[in-house]
Order: sequence, then structure tokens, then C-alpha cells
Amino acid sequence: MIPIRDTERRTAKPLVVILLILANAVVFLYELSLGNRLEGFVFNWGLVPDKYFQLAGMGPSTYMDRFLPIYTSMFMHGGVLHIAFNMVFLYIFGDNVEDHMGKLRFLLFYLLCGTAAAYLQLYASPASQLPMVGASGAIAGVLGGYLVLFPRARVLALVPIFLFFQIVELPAYLFIGFWFVLQFLVGTASLMDKARDSGGTAYFAHVGGFVAGLILVKLFARHVTAANGNT
Repeated sequence: MIPIRDTERRTAKPLVVILLILANAVVFLYELSLGNRLEGFVFNWGLVPDKYFQLAGMGPSTYMDRFLPIYTSMFMHGGVLHIAFNMVFLYIFGDNVEDHMGKLRFLLFYLLCGTAAAYLQLYASPASQLPMVGASGAIAGVLGGYLVLFPRARVLALVPIFLFFQIVELPAYLFIGFWFVLQFLVGTASLMDKARDSGGTAYFAHVGGFVAGLILVKLFARHVTAANGNT
């Protein structure tokens, strides 16, 4: 399912969401310019679980190499569709969440959700030597926050029905809930399949970010009660 827009109105321009989208776009364009140097860039600045745990016992001199990729990886993407889907989700759901948190609170919320996402994926696949990249974990936190703030919202989405996409208006809880259940089930199945590589799509980053968003949203949002009353 691909979201097109939601029914919630915002009162201010989503400056942080726009800046995050621009930052992701700039990094992605830089990635495209690297040519055969791209692989080295991704392994240096993406989050590699095996490398993260190998650096654990090497002292303060390795802290930058160990922890910085948790945040730099949030601004890197593996392809056009990867960044396109992420930025669509961020813009559609993030503007309203930012509206109810304020700019600085939303930015901190976004980064904390991304951090929680990274750690759950790290511990779900600690031996993986493939770099984790993408804003999906942080955006999953935005979806969790949106679900708490706007339980009565509706989402206009492209939904595959048989062989064709149809535009359907769905309750936000159904759209987001289906997305979360899918991430959890596929992630769990990938852990149970011992024959598969531990890399690939970081489904547990999505799960971790989403749960963090559910938990943290009331600490950061300013009008939770009012938001819950919106239609």
C-alpha cells in the first residue's frame, strides 16, 4: 500500500520534515556520484552489526567509528525506490507529528526512534556484515507517534486489488497497523530461517522504531488530548 495523503490538517509548515527530506536527498545524490567508491562509503558510514560489536571492547578511541554510523546510516539509502518510499511516508505522516511536537522536539523524537530502531536490529542480527542504511527505522517511529496522536485519521492510499491499484481511503490505524504486522511477521520469519543471510531489509529496525514511537510520543507531543479529538 502506498499512501497519497492523510486527512489531518497542520497549522505550521513542517520545516524539520522538509529539511530531513532535503538532507536525505543530498546524501543520496552524493552516493550516486561516487561510482565505484560507493561500496567503501556505504561500509564506512552505514551501520554494520558485526563491526559495531567488534569495536565494543576497544575503548574510547573507537567510539566515533562505533556510534556515529547509527546516525549517518539514517540518511543513506540503497536505491531510488528505497528513498522515494521513505520520503513519501515521512512527508505524509511526519508533518502532523511535527505540528504537535514543535520542531526541536520532533527532531529529537525522530533521532531517538532511529536509535531504538538501530539497536533492535543490531541485536536481532549481531553477526551481519552487511551495512544497514535508510531512514525507515526513524520513520517507523513517526508512524507510531502518528497512530497515538491521530487515531481517527484516514489515509488515502494506492492499494493493490487483484492486478490493479485502486485508490482507497482507509482508517490510519488499519493502514499503519497492517504495515506494522507485516514488518513483524516477515522479520520474525527471517530470523527463523537459518539458511538466509542475516542482512537484507532491516525489518526489526522498523519494529523497534515503531514501538519507540508509541512509547515516546506522549513525552514529546504538546497537545495529545486535543489531537486525539481530531476527526
